[in-house]
Parts: sequence; structure tokens; C-alpha cells
Amino acid sequence: MDPVNTINPSPDESRASGSLIGISQRTPPANLQAEQALLGAILTNNRAYDRVSDFLTGAHFANEVNGVIYDAISRRIEAGLLADPVTLRAEFENSDVLSAVGGTGYLLKLAGAMVGIINAADYGRAIHDAWVRRQLIDIGEDVVNTAFGSTTGMTGVDQIAAGEEALFRLATEKGQDGGFLAFDKALAEALDVAEQAFTRAGDVVGLTTGLRDLDKKTGGLHPSDLLILAGRPAMGKTALATKIAFSAARALMREAQEGPPGTQPKGSVAIFSLEMSAEQLATRILSEQASVSGERIRRGEIGQKEFDRFVQVSRELSQLPLHIDDTPAISLSAMRTRCRRLARTKGLSLVVVDYLQLMRPSVGTRPENRVLEISMITQGLKALAKELSVPVIALSQLSRQVESREDKRPMLSDLRESGSIEQDADAVMFVYRDQYYLQQRQPKETSFDSQDKYQTALEEWQRKMDLAHNRAELILEKQRHGPTGTVHLFFEGEFTRFADLDMVHDG
Repeated sequence: MDPVNTINPSPDESRASGSLIGISQRTPPANLQAEQALLGAILTNNRAYDRVSDFLTGAHFANEVNGVIYDAISRRIEAGLLADPVTLRAEFENSDVLSAVGGTGYLLKLAGAMVGIINAADYGRAIHDAWVRRQLIDIGEDVVNTAFGSTTGMTGVDQIAAGEEALFRLATEKGQDGGFLAFDKALAEALDVAEQAFTRAGDVVGLTTGLRDLDKKTGGLHPSDLLILAGRPAMGKTALATKIAFSAARALMREAQEGPPGTQPKGSVAIFSLEMSAEQLATRILSEQASVSGERIRRGEIGQKEFDRFVQVSRELSQLPLHIDDTPAISLSAMRTRCRRLARTKGLSLVVVDYLQLMRPSVGTRPENRVLEISMITQGLKALAKELSVPVIALSQLSRQVESREDKRPMLSDLRESGSIEQDADAVMFVYRDQYYLQQRQPKETSFDSQDKYQTALEEWQRKMDLAHNRAELILEKQRHGPTGTVHLFFEGEFTRFADLDMVHDG
């Protein structure tokens, strides 16, 4: 053999190869004694099943026969029937399922291996823990095999996301957490929320939106809620979401400043801007807070005083606990990973996604159609809100059918791929500005056969424009925890700024 062409593994490669071989030759974790003892306990006293039924299934058993027996026991008990060696014998008598373990006599052997009903839950947990460890080994092997493979079509970053997604699914598998919450504990939590509202003298209980009338209707932004903010293009969805995110971050900073010196904000705000760059979003916030037109900033048409104010405001804003991720077409699994990391390092109080139709579902999933894809994304965002106990605001596009109606105020049916969006959301809000549509309807002199008719139409149009000038409507179409209705807002187009409207629209 030509020594030049001989490839000898390095010591590091040899050690790595050896460790992989060692892993593959190990026996997967299993606790067969616990499986037999638990089955014996249930066969002897069916009440033992109640201690494990909420987290254990036949699939969790390492021994396939034991799993089949457990599922047969489950079916009988769930149907209100007795499950013991005699009744199960009739079910397995004409089956060769038990032939490998000695036939139906195995059921009597299990009954002799019983443990006390009190210990049943501990044995069930041991079985489930061994199953989790086996799943972790499978995930690890998949990660290794995918990383070695070159025909998967997945980049290294995608493989990381796919591995994290698999771990997330395992972590949320039935039996990890959950179950009933004693009513006295639920009452204590409800009383705690009421006490917070009382001590705040009628202020919002949740995180403030920075908009007084919206806070009154919603009580602020509440943990675990998914809020959809939708509208047609040019209505101001991003501007309104940015306003809410900024106000929440400022409230978190103010709360920290009111504490002892050196107190850090207890949480932060994450904005996933899939459409605009982080620089564009920062410019928009600066423009709003410094009252300097973003368009003039980009063209350099500002004086020294305006630039100084711009710099001063930017210094103040730089202290806010606000984080922007402008990764385009980010996947749900990558977003979840980044939110978890931020929650662990800086704390997390609010997530804003602009906008959900630009997101991709989790890596490794292949939805059959666009509606199913959006459904997976909204369900994932709701799961993220619950897992991290933070409100999630997701912006959404509206379908073009709005433009074909005389009254262009949005409805729930206007949500694109709307079924799951409407179903998964705790609140759905629409941004609507009548001024935008009125501008397009300015009467044209050539459309009238007389000057008088044209003047009358022009005056009527101008009257409506005056009423709609700098006005916006936030239509709260759905809210699980409170009333629906319309919140009237002030909108300043030059700075794309939303604010409270002190004089409510008469119409």
C-alpha cells in the first residue's frame, strides 16, 4: 500500500471513534423488574392503575410484551371492566403475543411479582425515566448520523435546530408535568392577581402597552397570552407593535430604577423583525421619541438642534432592556431557542413577532399546505407563550377581500389562513385608519357634470377627512379575558407614532 495515500486517524479521532463504538455497544436503559412489579400490582389491585395512568403508556415499557399487557389492562379499566390474570387470559389465549415469555402463565407470574399499591407510582416513574433516557440516546444517535451524513440537505445550523426541536418535543411529552391543580392553590393565585390590581390603585395588572385606553380594556399584557395584531399594509401594524414593545421595555426599566441602586430590570422585550432590519426599527423608535421625521433623518435634512436631540434620546434608549433579532424567515424552533436563551440570561417579559406569515415552521417538519403551516406556527407561538409564561404579540397580514367591501374595517374572517390564527389567539386586534382609504377617494372634477355637484362632494369629502385626520382605530375583535370593542388612538404619520387620543371620535 502506498504510504502517501494511507490515512491514519489522529489520537483525537481514535478516541472519538472508540467512544462512539462504546456507546453503540451499551445496553439501553431499562428496568424490567419495575415493569413486572408494576403490572403485578395493577393486576392484583386495579386501583394502582390510577397512580400511573396520567403519565404512563404501553409505549414507555422497554419490554414490548409488558407494554402490550399494560395497554390491554388500560383498555379494560378505562371501560370500567376488571383487569386480572383471569380476564386477560381470555384476551391473550388465542394470540401468540405472550408465546415468547411462556404464554398466559406469564400473567400469573406477574401477579406474584406485585408491589404495594403505595409504591406503584414510584415504579411507574422509574419505567418512564428509563424511557426518557432511551429517547435521549435515539436523539443523540440521530444527531450524530445526520452530522456525518452529507446528503441530508440540511446545514449545520439547521441540524442544531432540528436537534433542539426533538429535545423540546421530548421535554413536552405527556407525563413530564401537568395534572390537576388543587382548587385552593388556583384560588390563591387568583387572589394574588387581584391583590396586585388593588395595590396598584387601578393600574394595569399585566405589562403596560403604553396606551391608556387599551390597558383599560385588557388590563395590560398577561403572561401566556398570544395576541394577534393584524391589518392591511400601511395601516401601522409595525409602528403600533413597536410602540407597545418600547413602552413595555421602558416600564421594566422604570420599575428597576425605583428599586435599590444597581437593580437590573426583571425582564426584557424581544422583537423578531422578519421584515425590517434592526437599524430600520431602531430609526423608527428614535424618530418617534425624538419627534424627528425618519425620512428626514435618512436624507440628512436635520438641523444641529434636531441632531443633538436625536443623540440625547439615543443615549437614553440604549439603556432599555430591548433586544431585536432581524433574522429573515426565522424558524419556530430557532425563535424558541433564542427566547429561552434570553429568558435564562436577561429575563424575558414580552415577545413581538413581525410578522408570522414570514416565519417558517420548525426544522424537520413538512406541512402539506400553507394553512397547516400557519397553524403549526400559531400553535408553536402559543406553546412558547405558555412555556416561558410571557405574552407573545404576533403581527399578521389580512387578505385582500377587505378592499372589495364598502366598509373596510377588518373582521376575523379577513385573517389570512385564518382558522388556526383565530382559534389559537387569546386576543385578536385590528389596526384601521379611515384616513388612508379616504385619501384614495378624493372626488375628481371630471367625474361630475356640474361644478356645484363637484364642490358639494369635495366639501363632504373634506369634512370626513377632517374627522379622520390623525385618527386610528384599534378594533379588539376577540378577547378571552375581557370585553371587545374599539379603542380610538392618535396617529401621527410623520413620525409613525401612536398615542392616546384624549378626545374620543364621535362617530
